[in-house]
Amino acid sequence: MPPPPAGAPGGGPSHVLSFDVEEYFQVEAAAARVRPEDWPGFPSRLEPAVDAILQMLADHNASATFFVLGWVARRQGHLVARIAGAGHEIASHGMSHQMLHRLTPEKLQAELTDSKKLLEDLSSCPVSGYRAPTFSITHQTAWAIDSLVAAGYTYDSSVFPIRHDRYGVPDAPRWAHWAIGPAGGRILEIPPLTLRLLGMNLPIGGGGYLRLLPIGLVHRGLRAAANAGRAGVIYLHPWELDPDQPPLPMGRLGRWRHRVNLRRTADKLRWLLSRHTFGSFRGSMRMLTSSAVGEYALGIPTGKAIAAAGSSAVWQQSQRTSGR
Repeated sequence: MPPPPAGAPGGGPSHVLSFDVEEYFQVEAAAARVRPEDWPGFPSRLEPAVDAILQMLADHNASATFFVLGWVARRQGHLVARIAGAGHEIASHGMSHQMLHRLTPEKLQAELTDSKKLLEDLSSCPVSGYRAPTFSITHQTAWAIDSLVAAGYTYDSSVFPIRHDRYGVPDAPRWAHWAIGPAGGRILEIPPLTLRLLGMNLPIGGGGYLRLLPIGLVHRGLRAAANAGRAGVIYLHPWELDPDQPPLPMGRLGRWRHRVNLRRTADKLRWLLSRHTFGSFRGSMRMLTSSAVGEYALGIPTGKAIAAAGSSAVWQQSQRTSGR
């Protein structure tokens, strides 16, 4: 019998694989020129990509979490049922795919409630997790943490501990931790994988980063996480496995970000699946909860968030033992 893939002590899942289920024309890079009212005019290309992902996961005996956009679920509910029927976790990607700074707290609360009910009805499974469009929970939208708790979610994967022109909380913990909202809401926050290099967090956990960077660097990050007893979180979108999608009206930088190395995504994913064991957030929840590094308060100026959460000592210890 061959040994289990790297980072899978005893053969159990040690890393988390996730997919944000949205159409190719709903990406933020095209948002300035492709408005939500334009979306019905574009042909859907989602189903073949989702089917290819499901087959790939079955071929490697892997499971994943699918963060499904409510707009998609309302129009293609059979896909939600198919994903859940294959044994994968269904989670929420909201309803409208709008970055959270464009929503009011009331609008987000409605989206969280509506998408949760819709996805639970379609999948016949509880929905516990959420990922904001474009990782748009930041210090400026920290109120979303309180909204998530009020709506009954138990974990989130929206805070990316990097610097980026659209999103990111660079001083947030790199590993699972308890995010604290301005009103005191507390939720398990599980960031995408990063690698600590030259005093900075290098994003390697998915999307354009995975498409652009050498796959060996992602492999290195997953092995480092496993060696530290932690789960690395990988994320992709079905449209990233669709290199023949038609071009969208967008600027030069946005077009490059959206299309770079699309033809390599499937091979890179297969490569990772053949070398690491992946599961869903739901399947890894016990490990993620027990390994949480402490608390982090969002909505507070950089440098004060950890102390305000009342866990400075825990955080400092985690810095020494886990390489942040």
